[in-house]
Amino acid sequence: MLDSQQTPFAQNSVPRVLRGGKDDALETLRAAFDVEFNVLDIATGERIETAGDQPGRDWSVRAELCREVARRGKPEFIDEEDPLLVLAVPLDDTPDEGRVAVATFVSRPVGADEPLDEAGRLLGLSPDDARDWIRRRPVWGPEMLRKVAGLVADQLAAHRRIERLADESHLLSENLSSTYEEISLLYRITQRLKISQSDEELGRAALEWLSEVIPARGLALLLKAIDATGSSQVPQRRSADVLVSHGECPIDVEGFQRLIDLLGLRPDSGPFVANPPVTSAPAWPHDAIRQLIIVPLAEGDNVFGWLAAMNHAAGGEFGTVEASLMSSVGTILGIHSGNLDLYRQQSEMFSGVVRALASAIDAKDPYTRGHSDRVARVAVRLARELGWDDKSLGTIYLSGLLHDIGKIGIDDQVLRKPGKLTDEEYEHIKQHVTVGHRILTDLRKMDNILPVVLHHHESWDGSGYPRRLPAEEIPQSARIVAVADAFDAMSSDRPYRKGMPDEKIDAIFHEGRGRQWDPDVVDAFFRVRDDIRDIARHETGDLADLHVWA
Repeated sequence: MLDSQQTPFAQNSVPRVLRGGKDDALETLRAAFDVEFNVLDIATGERIETAGDQPGRDWSVRAELCREVARRGKPEFIDEEDPLLVLAVPLDDTPDEGRVAVATFVSRPVGADEPLDEAGRLLGLSPDDARDWIRRRPVWGPEMLRKVAGLVADQLAAHRRIERLADESHLLSENLSSTYEEISLLYRITQRLKISQSDEELGRAALEWLSEVIPARGLALLLKAIDATGSSQVPQRRSADVLVSHGECPIDVEGFQRLIDLLGLRPDSGPFVANPPVTSAPAWPHDAIRQLIIVPLAEGDNVFGWLAAMNHAAGGEFGTVEASLMSSVGTILGIHSGNLDLYRQQSEMFSGVVRALASAIDAKDPYTRGHSDRVARVAVRLARELGWDDKSLGTIYLSGLLHDIGKIGIDDQVLRKPGKLTDEEYEHIKQHVTVGHRILTDLRKMDNILPVVLHHHESWDGSGYPRRLPAEEIPQSARIVAVADAFDAMSSDRPYRKGMPDEKIDAIFHEGRGRQWDPDVVDAFFRVRDDIRDIARHETGDLADLHVWA
C-alpha cells in the first residue's frame, strides 16, 4: 500500500511582521485622496476615528450601509447628492467586527449662485457653509474616484495578506525539526528568503542543502509555469514548467508531471512516500525509481510546484523523518513562491496606481496630454547616458511620470490659461511642487520619487523654487527631470503656440547651461539629442526592460 504522512506543527503564536495598523491604513487613504476619513466600528455603529476636515455629521445613521460595504469587501458609494459623493472603504477582512472608512468627496466644481440646499443637508451645513466647504475640496470624477479606491483597497488587502503569510512563515520556522542538521538546513533556506531571490535560485540552493541531510541519490524540484497574463514589466514570469535537479535524476519535466498525474497527487495530500514492495509492483509507473518522496510547493489552493527525493542512497527506505523534513522545505518554498506571486500582483497594482495618477494629471490639462510620459522617457535616456543602473532608471521613469502630480490641486482656469500668467497666478501654480510632495509623501515606495516632485523647478544658480537650492544641493534626479521637462515644454505644440524649432531649443539650453540647468545634464542632452527628439516624436515607448516596480 502507498504510504503518506502529514507533518504536524504546533499552533503556538509567533511575532507578527509587516504589521499594518489602522493608522497605517488611514494614512494610505489620506495620501491617496488628500482628504481625511472618518472610521466607523460596524459592530456598534460608533465613530472611532474623526476626520478633522470633514463636516461633523452623524454617521451612525449610515451604519447599516457601512456594514453592507464591509460584508461585500470592496469600496462603494453609499450616498450621493450632486455634487457630493460619499465613499466607504472596508479596512478589515472581518465583516462582522471590522472597520469602514468614510469620507465625502466633491465630484465637480460648483457655481457662485448654484443652489446647494440638498448638498448642505447631506453635509449637515447651511447652503453657504456647504458652498465654502465644497470650494475648498479637490474635485474627483466618479470613475477616477472608484478606480483609485479599488486600487487602494487592493493594496490594503495585499498588506494584510502579507502579514498572514509572514505569520505562517515564522510559525513554520519556529516549530521545525529538533535535530541540528534539520535546523541548520531550514535556517539556511529561511535566510535566503527575500523577494529579490527567484524561486529557481532558492530551489537550487535548497536541493544542494537537502542532499546533505536526505540520503537520496537524486533530488528534483518541478516549478510550474507562471501565468503570463498582465504587465510585461512585472519580474519573475516563467512561461513553461522548469525542472531543477541535484544528483541522479531519472526523470525529465514531462516525466515528473506524468508521475504526479498517475499517482493522483493533490496539494492537500501531504507528503507522498513509496518504498518496495509498492515500487516493485507491476502497476508502479516508473521502473528507475525504487524509493520516492514527493511533497507539494503550495500556498492555499495554489500549487507552485513539487519537490521530490528519489532512490535511497544506501538502498534502504524513506520514512517519516525524511518525509517531515521534505514537507517543511516544500512548505517554505511554497510560501516563498506565494510571496513572489503576491509581489508580482502588487507590482501590477502599483503600476496601475501610477498610471491612474498620471492619467489624472493629463485629465487636468488635455493640451499637455502625454507630457508626463514623454518627460519620463527623456529622463530615462538622460540618466542612462549619465551611467545610472537599471533600478535607478526605473525610479527616474516613475519620477518623470509623477513630477507634475501636484497640478491636480491647481485651479483649472490658471492651469489652462493660454496667455501670460499674473504674478498671483504664477505664485499659485508654483504651489504644485509642494502639493505633489504632500500627495505622495506617505505612500510606500515613493521615497525616491519625492525629491523630483519637490525640486524639479530648482535652478542651478539658486533662483528656482520652492527652496532656491543651488547647484549640487539639488538632487541629481530632479536636475535630470528638469532638463527633460524643459525640453518637452519647449518642443511640444500648445493651443497658443507651436513647438519651438530645434535650433532655438539648442540655443536656450546652451544659454541656460550652468545657470538654469546642471551643465553635466545639458552636456548629456546634446550627446543624445537625436535619441531624445525621436522619443518626442512617439506617443509611448517600450520600457519593459526597466524594473519600474523597484
